[in-house]
Formats: sequence, structure tokens, C-alpha cells
Amino acid sequence: MTDVHIHIERGPYTKEWIDRFVKQAVSVGMDEIYLLEHSHRFAEFAPMYASVCEYSDYQKNWYKSKVNLSIKDFQALISKMRNIEFPVKIKWGLEVCYFPEYEKLIGDILNSFNYDFAVGSIHWVEGFGFDHKAEFWNNIDIEKIYRKYYNLMLRLAKSGLFSGVAHPDSIKCFHHYPMDDLTDTYSLLADELNYRQMYAEQSGGLALNYGFEELGMNKTMLDVFKNKNVDIRFASDAHKPEDVGANILNMQAFLQA
Repeated sequence: MTDVHIHIERGPYTKEWIDRFVKQAVSVGMDEIYLLEHSHRFAEFAPMYASVCEYSDYQKNWYKSKVNLSIKDFQALISKMRNIEFPVKIKWGLEVCYFPEYEKLIGDILNSFNYDFAVGSIHWVEGFGFDHKAEFWNNIDIEKIYRKYYNLMLRLAKSGLFSGVAHPDSIKCFHHYPMDDLTDTYSLLADELNYRQMYAEQSGGLALNYGFEELGMNKTMLDVFKNKNVDIRFASDAHKPEDVGANILNMQAFLQA
């Protein structure tokens, strides 16, 4: 059993910290884990976040509080940990916020080191961080932002930069939904994921981190992806060791129902 999305950001780059994730993985029956970091942590990705910082003082302060490492620090950790035998298989990678105008920067960074995977995600739509605070959605055009979100998702897949796509409908995080039927959009995305041989996360992150009642993708998206045989992999979106493997058994059962 595998958990393909686990953040290590809340601790030091030491074996002792990684051991805590491994111990939890073993205790919940995982035999493989994907450990990663957000791109916003690393100075090398800073140019991508200019529009984020320009959008509001809140977002600028948020970003400045997060960017505190060089990508070389993470690469050094990976190289060191690859020389150690753990009781579970570990894959190492990045979750990269996708900004279409920065594809070359993203590609250059991803190609600079032998990562096991890179998962692309949409967290920002024209600078707006839709998953930060519910009140920030006031006066947001829901139909418009959904269209732009999925246009970005399609461009993410078409870029050829990534192994998979993270939490592909996380824009629902504060329970805003469009009136439009998105079945055709999901179908286009599924086709592109298949063409690029990418996986889609069935992620429990919203349930874990937002208290969201729905596990993983919305049912329409999940049905489309299942019918088109998209490679679906299970993700806790854990941000601390004790959450490794969270919700995965339930998501597996739901997918097979």
C-alpha cells in the first residue's frame, strides 16, 4: 500500500525526522511512501510567486514566511537518505505550483536533479490563493475561476513536466461550486493525463486539512477518471508524521465500490 503525497516541511532535514514518517508508515501498513516539499519553500522558485505577492499583502507576507531554503538543501537530504535502507520504500520529489509562464524555470529545476517524481498542483489562479481563507472568496466570480482553474490544470498536464497531478479538484475547498456541468472538462483532463502517462491523486487532503466531508475527487470526476482508466494513486497529503496513510483505506474502499 502506498501514500503518494507526504510533506516533510515541519521538521529538520535529518534522518531522525524521516524516521518518524517511516515509523508511522509501517504502523498503518504502508510499504511505500512519497516524500516531498512544496516549491514555495525554495528560493530558486521565487520568480513564480511574484503575482502571488502582488495580489495582496496577506499573500506576500504568507509567501515570505514560507520561502526559507535552497533547493540544494533538499537535494542534499535526498542524496543522503538514498544511502540508508528503510523498512519502507521511499520516493523523493517535489510538489510544484504550476504557472504556465514559468515552465522553463520549472523544467530547469526539475532536470537539475534526479527526483523520483514531480507532482504539479494548482494553488493560485491569476495570483489568487483560493485555498487560504474562506472570506477571500467574497466577490469572486465562481464560474470564471473554475474555468480558469481547469484551463490551468489542462495546461499543467500538457506541459509534460510532471509525473502526476495533485488533488485535482481542490478548488472546492470552501464549498463553492459552479453551475456549469464540468463532465466534458474532466474528460479532456483524463485524456491528457493518459496521453502523458500521468497519475491523478485521489487525495484525502481536504478531509484531513480542511475538515471537508468528501474524500478525494468529486464523484463526477472520479467516475470519469475510472471510466477512462486514469492511473489513480492514493494520497494523504499529510503535513506531519502522524498523518501518514490517513484516509487511504477508506478512499480505496470507495474507489472499489
